[in-house]
Amino acid sequence: MPVKIKALERGEPGVAGGGIKKWYATTAKQDERNIEALTTSIEKISTVSGADIRAVLYALVDVCIEELSYGNVVRIGELGNLRVGVSSEGVATQEEVTTALIKKARILFAPGSRLKVMRDTLTYQKV
Repeated sequence: MPVKIKALERGEPGVAGGGIKKWYATTAKQDERNIEALTTSIEKISTVSGADIRAVLYALVDVCIEELSYGNVVRIGELGNLRVGVSSEGVATQEEVTTALIKKARILFAPGSRLKVMRDTLTYQKV
């Protein structure tokens, strides 16, 4: 099934009033799948009960939080990898770099090989 796209008009970043506006393709939001829907889908293709699936998924979140808080990379097989990344202010010398320069942290996701193949072979349809 193709990914739905739509046109979105955007101005130039940092230009007062938006500057010259252009149209860009962006994905059109489709339906969402929550943990209950994912659990039901997994139940259909496995012999594991819904309660066990939910327990493992919730535990995975807890373990990821713990491991990421230690700065570890969390590799989740074919799903991909999670790691913490930070944004900081720049300084002139290596010695000036301190934790006080950190502006914010992000959780970065790198897809696994099967997700990369799916991403690279997507088809699209304008709505």
